Amino acid sequence: MKRFYTFLLSGFGAGWLPVAPGTWGAGVATLLLWPLTGVSPAAAVLILSTLILSFSWIGAMGSEKMAAEWGEDPKQTVIDEMVGQWIAVLGLPLQWQYWLAGFLLFRFFDIVKPLGIRRMEKLGQGWGVMLDDVVAGAYANVLLQVVCLFGFI
Repeated sequence: MKRFYTFLLSGFGAGWLPVAPGTWGAGVATLLLWPLTGVSPAAAVLILSTLILSFSWIGAMGSEKMAAEWGEDPKQTVIDEMVGQWIAVLGLPLQWQYWLAGFLLFRFFDIVKPLGIRRMEKLGQGWGVMLDDVVAGAYANVLLQVVCLFGFI
């Protein structure tokens, strides 16, 4: 079970990269969107929602189980960035422009942590690891949805 958590928590290994592992994790999540371009928008939302829920659960449980060995919120845990990135583009057209905008906005919100995002980290344990990125992804998504509504992208 430890190998399973190590593999997924690290974003399939991206979290072990020496520089900016969170950015690499979000990048891996973006690349994993590519196969969804071949399905209907409704199927893409269903698949992405399933991934978000599954990876959020695995991330929270795995972070708790690995905390004794890795610490509370270690750099190599990037499953939270993957989930945040997927939330940032959920329900948007699966095109590179939206992926790039979602990536940049999500990383901005994740790094700067405005508007109460930092408070999510204080929840502690596995959900504290996950929820700051969930909220950062939600903020990015809302902003992108508004931008799309007004036809800026």
